[in-house]
Amino acid sequence: MKERSIATSIVLSIVTCGIYGIYWLIVLNDEVKAAAKDDSLPTGGVVFLLTLVTCGIYGIYWSYKIGQLTAKAQADRNMPVKDNSVMYLILSIVGLSIVVYAFVQNDLNEMTKKGA
Repeated sequence: MKERSIATSIVLSIVTCGIYGIYWLIVLNDEVKAAAKDDSLPTGGVVFLLTLVTCGIYGIYWSYKIGQLTAKAQADRNMPVKDNSVMYLILSIVGLSIVVYAFVQNDLNEMTKKGA
């Protein structure tokens, strides 16, 4: 896992018209999968393609699932567990997926700081 600046990632996503956001989605997916030691989600590239092909519907499901996997990774590391999957689902439904990315990145950064 690599600690990333959330503000920089959001700015880069805006400045690059979403291209960095695609990269960020792919990396977040793969890092959370590795942290949770769970293969229930496909690779980041496949998640992006499925989201694209389903006109965003898979991305909404992904937001819910990534919240669950983040909570699993926290539990595996004996950290306080924050299962935000329902909040992530709602944020995605209203079109705020970048906020989901920021929350997930924050949780990954906390895991990285703990040395887990």
